[in-house]
Amino acid sequence: MSRVKSKNTTTEMAVRRLVFGMDYRYRLHDKRLPGRPDLVFSGRRKIIFVNGCFWHGHESCRYAALPKTRVDFWRAKVEKNQARDRENIALLEANGWKVLTVWQCELKNTERLANRLYDFIEHE
Repeated sequence: MSRVKSKNTTTEMAVRRLVFGMDYRYRLHDKRLPGRPDLVFSGRRKIIFVNGCFWHGHESCRYAALPKTRVDFWRAKVEKNQARDRENIALLEANGWKVLTVWQCELKNTERLANRLYDFIEHE
């Protein structure tokens, strides 16, 4: 697992290209904020987390299926990630940030994702 990246993943890079292509500018992985969000729009007080479906246990997603070996280990790991995500989002929202989570599987339909990102950045 030491080779699993936490920053600049393929999914994150795709979302970053999409947002940058929409002419939005952002900061990356702000260490001062809980959870080190992937994209931070400071002036708008908005944050985007880009999550892998497997690692963060995206419900009802085929990419989030646990391996058939060491099921207890993987279940505990994913549940711990989910608990940490909930805690970080609650802290951010308590401090006045709006938070959006983008899932890996959402990249299958980039047009829909682009609309969702635009609506979040501009309107929510």
